[in-house]
Amino acid sequence: MMKRLLVVLLAVFMLSSIFAALGFKIGVVTGTVSQGEDEYRGAEAVVKKYGKEIIHVTYPDKFMQEQETTIARIVELAYDPQVKAIVICQAVPGTTAAIRRVKEMRKDIVFVAAVPHEDPAVISSAADVILEVDTPGRGKTIVELAKKMGVQTIIHYSFPRHMSYQLLAQRKDIMEKTAKEMGINFVFVSAPDPLGEQGLTGAQQFILEDVPRQLAKYGPKTGFFSTNCGMQEPLQKAILKHGGYYLEPCCPSPTHGFPGSLGISIPEDKKGDMTYILRVVNQKIIEMGGAGRFATWPVPMNMLFVEAGVEIAAKIVQKKLSPTNINGIKLVVTETAKTKYPKAELQVRTLDPFKNYYMFIHKSVIFGVDKF
Repeated sequence: MMKRLLVVLLAVFMLSSIFAALGFKIGVVTGTVSQGEDEYRGAEAVVKKYGKEIIHVTYPDKFMQEQETTIARIVELAYDPQVKAIVICQAVPGTTAAIRRVKEMRKDIVFVAAVPHEDPAVISSAADVILEVDTPGRGKTIVELAKKMGVQTIIHYSFPRHMSYQLLAQRKDIMEKTAKEMGINFVFVSAPDPLGEQGLTGAQQFILEDVPRQLAKYGPKTGFFSTNCGMQEPLQKAILKHGGYYLEPCCPSPTHGFPGSLGISIPEDKKGDMTYILRVVNQKIIEMGGAGRFATWPVPMNMLFVEAGVEIAAKIVQKKLSPTNINGIKLVVTETAKTKYPKAELQVRTLDPFKNYYMFIHKSVIFGVDKF
């Protein structure tokens, strides 16, 4: 009997030792795979690392129409007294309202909001830490990248909902201004909103049909950029088929659209290995005649924000990190990035005047040109 008990205890110990230990729970809120695969995979990674100490829930695909559902799912996490922090990526509309409801009953819960859809002044007043790519900064770097690739015209796909977002509109304006300064033609094309009547399928079909139209109008030296995640895969497919240049995903990453558009299956043990993924994507793009025409960042930013967000939240709960410690925040994000891409070199700044709003940027890579 004693021997059997020892075997059971040993098994329990071995099982528990598989996971790292926080000593409390962290809620993670992401979109579904259809809305943003990178952040969903990031959530899977932290569940794999911390086990039952991570509670992962998703917000609805139609998050604009179902904000109350998003709010409810975030608030429900706070009913568990063991939950000490909540990480949200993407921080879709309704996030601020949810945080404020939670804070009314649980002032102790730490919130990390990544890739916010709400204006900076709004989300920074509610969340403890905000993580975002340097959206205004990309207004310049994307055009510089286009110039380097030999692009003469930039097609910018978006829709009114996205252009109502302060930083996305600001990036578009900076892109247009920088393009003019560099002698590049800038064209804004209004695409269907994936959350509108036509849905994601209609928006994707529009991209597939419009790319050849724009190429016929502006020529083969045309570069394309879209502000929507769901449009990346069809945009990549259309450029591979018809020509043109793919300037970067809206959410920079080697895995944003590329595996699907290229027909690549990433082995389970390689899903977090960006060096491997970059090499496979690079090889496939070269084989398909796309060398020099496709670019991205080597770090999957939304996936990174989920994983680093959990580490940041844990350190704040443990009183090891202040929400306004820019060097500490950068260190956690960079260390997490290097587990995926050892050569990661992220730059960070805060969005003035918000000391808890961190914006990251990384140098782009061009497939078929850069070495991995």
